[in-house]
Amino acid sequence: MQFGPLFTAMAVLLGCSAFFSGSEVALFYLGREDRRAMRKGTAAQRLAADLLKAPRRLLTAILFWNLLINITYFAIASIISIRLKNAGQHTELGVVSVGSLLVLILIGEVLPKNLAVLHPRLLSQLVSVPLTAAVRTLDPLMPTLHWMHRVSRRTLFPHFEAEAYLELGDLERAITLSTTDKTLANQERNVLQNIVTLSDLRVDELMRPRPHYQSFRPPVSLADLEGRLPPSGYMLVTEPDSDEVAAAIPILHLSDVPTKHLEQVAQQVIYVPWCTSVAAALDELQRQERHVAAVVNEHGETIGILTDEDILETVFHRPSSRSERMLQTPSMSSLPDGVWEVTGMTTVRRLSKQLKLQLPASKAVTVSGVLQEQLQRLPAAGDVVEWGGLKISVVAAPERGLLKAHVQRVGSDQTGALQ
Repeated sequence: MQFGPLFTAMAVLLGCSAFFSGSEVALFYLGREDRRAMRKGTAAQRLAADLLKAPRRLLTAILFWNLLINITYFAIASIISIRLKNAGQHTELGVVSVGSLLVLILIGEVLPKNLAVLHPRLLSQLVSVPLTAAVRTLDPLMPTLHWMHRVSRRTLFPHFEAEAYLELGDLERAITLSTTDKTLANQERNVLQNIVTLSDLRVDELMRPRPHYQSFRPPVSLADLEGRLPPSGYMLVTEPDSDEVAAAIPILHLSDVPTKHLEQVAQQVIYVPWCTSVAAALDELQRQERHVAAVVNEHGETIGILTDEDILETVFHRPSSRSERMLQTPSMSSLPDGVWEVTGMTTVRRLSKQLKLQLPASKAVTVSGVLQEQLQRLPAAGDVVEWGGLKISVVAAPERGLLKAHVQRVGSDQTGALQ
């Protein structure tokens, strides 16, 4: 009975240790969909989602409080052990020494973490309020803790350097050495090459241009689709007073599609400039946990959209082109006598790669853009342009539709409009 207050204090500290251990696992075990749903949930769920916006701050606070609690717990256990030793109660001393450690491991660590893995969303909202208070209490010490972390890292690991980025050739050799299946190795090499290409590919080369997607002003109902799925798989919602894309409804990913007011289940899009790389756009989509990016020009106007499905198809399906994705039409097809039939949406990069020809620098990224740049007007059927060693003959140029042209090599390398 003389140790009653000390055992009570240890029990309280044990509960606090279990709280922080379970909180850490519950919050960091939440998946992307869980976090997205909790941002629109109850006040406690929103609070838990807000904590994860600064994961480093959250983890530092949890580890600090857990360490402080455990040190205090063992300090009290040591006081009890010393008193028992002085009283000559060696059996009780052994029970307290071993028992305090086992109890902390089982009740303070193992049990709460197992429960957190089984019910992360439930526990996250239950601990959100006290955990937010604990994190905010530690905010004044955060700069000092971060400074101590940097100093200790530079002191203990002064010559520690980040590993250099692997080159594509290193990855190819690793794949070749890891498999004897040449077909599989070639497929994996192509995927790696496509991933690396994302850093050089601009979003305006991969985006769905404005005429090739549907957008609707709110309020939006299922009847607006007229029984047809959007080509991109997303129902795009504009601003109430303009045609600028503001949100996207993932029709194919909804288990229950409401018939009216679909804008309530829409997800905000991100905005990227036309000149940014596809790799940068993909990073931003993943960071903000979005699926659609609206591509804007220098005037801030939406000129197209880019979905994560478009990017994944570019990586895993080769050859891939916008014509094939949106119009189910090959962007390039071979004709007799060395002639290629191309669509206006065919990119200059793809044309250069297919024909193995170094084409001149141009602001235009598509065949249609090159024709407009050379002709200084909209192309019409019958127009012929020589550009970069190629002869481009316009076969069809409807006002609203798919431009088609024939491309073939010419002997000279002159650049200019012939007609």
